[in-house]
Amino acid sequence: MDSEDDLLGTHDMESGEDDFYSGGGSDDDYIESDGDEPDYGFVEEDVDDSLMIASHRSQVGLNLLLLITCFCNCPIQCWILLKEVFFLLDFSFFFFFFFMLRLLLYDSCLSINYVVLKEEDIRKLQMDDIGRVSMVLSISEAEASILLLHYHWSVSKVHDEWFADEEGVRKAVGILERPVVSAPHGGELTCGICFEPFQREEVVSLACGHPFCSTCWTGYISTTINDGPGCLMLKCPEPSCPAAVGQDMFEKFASKEDKEKYYKYFLRSYIEDNRKMKWCPAPGCENAIEFAAGTSNYDVSCLCSRSFCWNCTEEAHRPVDCHTVAQWIRKNSAESENMNWILANSKPCPKCKRPIEKNHGCMHMTCTPPCKYEFCWLCLNAWTAHGERTGGFYACNRYESAKQEGLYDEAEKRREMAKNSLERYTHYYERWASNQTSRQKAVEDLQKAQLEKLEKLSDIQCTPESQLKFISEAWLQIIECRRVLKWTYAYGYYLPDHDKKQFFEYLQGEAESGLERLHKCVEKELEVFLNAEGPSDDFNHFRTKLTGLTSITKTYFENLVKALENGLADVDTQGTSSKSTSSKSSKTKGSGKGKGSSRNGGSSKSSDGN
Repeated sequence: MDSEDDLLGTHDMESGEDDFYSGGGSDDDYIESDGDEPDYGFVEEDVDDSLMIASHRSQVGLNLLLLITCFCNCPIQCWILLKEVFFLLDFSFFFFFFFMLRLLLYDSCLSINYVVLKEEDIRKLQMDDIGRVSMVLSISEAEASILLLHYHWSVSKVHDEWFADEEGVRKAVGILERPVVSAPHGGELTCGICFEPFQREEVVSLACGHPFCSTCWTGYISTTINDGPGCLMLKCPEPSCPAAVGQDMFEKFASKEDKEKYYKYFLRSYIEDNRKMKWCPAPGCENAIEFAAGTSNYDVSCLCSRSFCWNCTEEAHRPVDCHTVAQWIRKNSAESENMNWILANSKPCPKCKRPIEKNHGCMHMTCTPPCKYEFCWLCLNAWTAHGERTGGFYACNRYESAKQEGLYDEAEKRREMAKNSLERYTHYYERWASNQTSRQKAVEDLQKAQLEKLEKLSDIQCTPESQLKFISEAWLQIIECRRVLKWTYAYGYYLPDHDKKQFFEYLQGEAESGLERLHKCVEKELEVFLNAEGPSDDFNHFRTKLTGLTSITKTYFENLVKALENGLADVDTQGTSSKSTSSKSSKTKGSGKGKGSSRNGGSSKSSDGN
């Protein structure tokens, strides 16, 4: 379903051109190299003929360049150019070029694993499937639509089931070959809904033969359409009749408004019943994504600029897996953290058990009405038993003595654990949310730069906007890195292994420091040149610095992503090698010690003998 022009990337196209022309040599070398080969019809009678051949061969280079470009824009024009090249080149060179072009397409296909489908693309694919089933099974398009809806738009499933048991499929789906009831040859027919008599031409029946008037058909179809997508599997109004209602009946009896609803349901069913396709989750977006299986990277980007994970439809979260993301989102929205905060920062009233927070003041607590119980904050006993002899308002001798006896150990331990858990979660959540905010701000700054700042900078520095793309590229890198860094904090929260955690925090810290340098450079240092009164000699230095920081930051984050996707396997490898090294060294030391002891023992015996 993927077209070659969708799959061929611009970067691959340019690299393909460079490789081709860099390896081809000059035109003179090419003309000289085939001097011993057949001319294939070109006869060098004079200098004009040689010039004509050179002109033909120079035209080949232009056609080859156009060929690669056309794969990105118009495949039909590409094959026309191929035909021209076929007559201008010898066969061996033509097939060599075609082979290299296929390799170029294959490499580009490996990096793109999804296709964005607009509404017209979805409708075209849908109609192609309907036409294919209709042609192969020799049935109407309305019946083909019923079959495809029943088998969730799987063309291969329809073909397999149909050819295995056509009669069984017809009964199950509701495509009947002969009427269930036979209508009289003459006279009036009674509508099965309103029970009014009608002439034969005023009654409409499905393949089952049950008669219904046009008014009842209109009401029946309109009601089911307004009830929702269930209208796609509509059956005959006669109870227990299996005959399916096809699109031709909706076209005939549905109003214009109802038809729009029906075809909207019909279109959406093509995506929602297809395991390889999903709708873009962005509000108001009507595009769909067709995903190619066989890859572990589920991050996709819609034409509306929404990036999301195709697997779980949450925002793009590579390199963190979907399970970790679901856990983190669930934790952020759960009440468990509220309970942890209550447990860590409050105590229950000894009488009514409502939690009470103490933020300042003395130990004399009074519960809110209607309880109004007065108690000591430390030992939770009634305040009537407290006074100067127990330590006054700011201490409690009873609590201290009971604590020494271990009466409050369990409660204090539980409260301390809750507090530590809450502090740990707060640490990761604040940094997760901070990077999310920074990313949103970076998106706004990029839009502002593209709309205002680049044009202003171009005028001040007397530089074309086309040479200021390095600024947009830096912002795009910041946006992507903020997204990755944000989700690494969710990854770190659930990372239990101590050795891996140290390695992870090292990689995360290196990437984060590089990102902060890049963000500061493009956000702060750019303002100097925007506020300048004229061209600055330092602008080229700024360009070099920003381009270098962008490249370095990209490398840092590529290493971080690769390490997380591999499950920090380098730590296991290093741990295994260090263990083996240490065991070898201990054996060596042990064997050396044994030899040394024997020598010492020998010398001692010798001294004893002397």
